[in-house]
Amino acid sequence: MKDMKKITVIGGGTGTFVVLSGLKKNKHLNLGVIVTMMDSGGSTGRLRDQLGVLPPGDLRQCLLALSEAPLLWRKLFLYRFENGDLNGHNFGNIFLSALEKVSSNYKDVVDTAGYVLKIKGQVIPVTFANTHMCVEYENGKIVKKEGNIDTNYQEKSRVKRAFLEPKVEANCAAIKRIAESDYLIIGPGDFYSSIIPVLLVNGIKEAIMKSPAKIIYILNLMTRSGQTTDYKATDHLKDIETNIARKVDYVIVNNGKISKSIIDWYQKEDERVVINDLKSNGFRGQIIEGDIIDNNAIRSEGSEKYIDPKVRSILRHDSGKLSKLLKNII
Repeated sequence: MKDMKKITVIGGGTGTFVVLSGLKKNKHLNLGVIVTMMDSGGSTGRLRDQLGVLPPGDLRQCLLALSEAPLLWRKLFLYRFENGDLNGHNFGNIFLSALEKVSSNYKDVVDTAGYVLKIKGQVIPVTFANTHMCVEYENGKIVKKEGNIDTNYQEKSRVKRAFLEPKVEANCAAIKRIAESDYLIIGPGDFYSSIIPVLLVNGIKEAIMKSPAKIIYILNLMTRSGQTTDYKATDHLKDIETNIARKVDYVIVNNGKISKSIIDWYQKEDERVVINDLKSNGFRGQIIEGDIIDNNAIRSEGSEKYIDPKVRSILRHDSGKLSKLLKNII
């Protein structure tokens, strides 16, 4: 349908999975996602190192989020081996890596996996080139590779500079999708391992600058040690707007109550609730507040609300609550 709104999500990881899972239920949206391709930890990192393939992990999650295949297929792509030579590997990651080895190009990999999983929408790798995320902290320390950034929990210094090594060009399909979108949704997700890497690919910032799309930013619930230490809402927004070279139109912020036990758990990791200081700092866009916490996150493989049990978080956005807020905007 020509009058369908074209919505494009930017990011990767569980945050993007949650957003896509909720929006998928709206049959009147033309959905797409531009996926980070810089993951280097866990099963994905091992496959990159041993097979020389592109990182499949974030791509797999986005494919699953948009999948309308029978539950058995989704469970299969979520299955993680627990012993033997494949211990720790995810079947979906192995499947995508094997596809890459027998395909003539990576577009065929995505198209084939999308066909198998019967996805609703477009899943677009931000680049087809091999690169790594790197950050330089204010104390001068440089950390390379997404997996190392993600596990740099003890870092107290803030990120001063983020860059890709080597620099890579954007997938032309990503540029086209941005240009044609009505709305771009950025976040939620780990800032320097899921969101910023997409924006650093050559051509992405320029495409967003030129796009007529309205930009919606979904603020993270908690800070992240080693990435957004002591960040308030305006700190997140400033970094986003610097990397897209334009203003954000809408920011979605949680105003739901977070239990003391969860706050205490995060404080042990030196992480805390992101303070909403947008109004007091003169944000001129629209602030959309709501209770968007998933109080019943299910950590079981095969679930529609699947969250990888290996991730270091216990608080999540709720896909249904988020989709309602996004529907009101869109």
